[in-house]
Amino acid sequence: MSRTFLAIAAIVVVLLVVGGWVASTYNRLVGLDQSVEAQWAQVENVYQRRADLVPNLVETVKGAAEFERETYTAVTEARAKVGQVSAQAGADPSRDPEAFRRWQEAQGQLGSALSRLLVVAENYPDLKATAAFRDLQAQLEGTENRISVERMRFNETARDYNTALQTFPTNLVVGVFGARFDERPYFAAEAGAEEAPAVKF
Repeated sequence: MSRTFLAIAAIVVVLLVVGGWVASTYNRLVGLDQSVEAQWAQVENVYQRRADLVPNLVETVKGAAEFERETYTAVTEARAKVGQVSAQAGADPSRDPEAFRRWQEAQGQLGSALSRLLVVAENYPDLKATAAFRDLQAQLEGTENRISVERMRFNETARDYNTALQTFPTNLVVGVFGARFDERPYFAAEAGAEEAPAVKF
């Protein structure tokens, strides 16, 4: 009788230890997942700030450089495409690598169009001298810096989460819960970013 009781007690203790470990591991993964979600929200926040600056910047440039219509039309279309891609991607492109790639590509096109717009503005000293343009340009530069920082932080948070998913024995718990814990994609440099730009004087 006492051996049976001891065997049952040992089994119960083992089940409690394993159950506690599974619960603890699951809760840690949920915490890491929520950290990635929070960082993704911050990435979207700074990209939204940039998108909100675009109409004012386009209108300011348009007033001074009316015949540069092609450039600011490209900016407006790129901004619209960002909105379309975001809507198609659903609530969180950071959970779907293909949606993430499309979202990053659309954001890259908007960034490129904005760069072209600022280059065009260099040809108009009167425009560069206006306080409105200088303020918008400074805000845009600050936003681009924030985007870079938030992308780096997202990659760090995603790395911690992805590492936890692949670490033994945590990967056993991940296997039990299936798609609840999917790996997150990373922001990567644009194609050709490894090449130094040509500088001409």
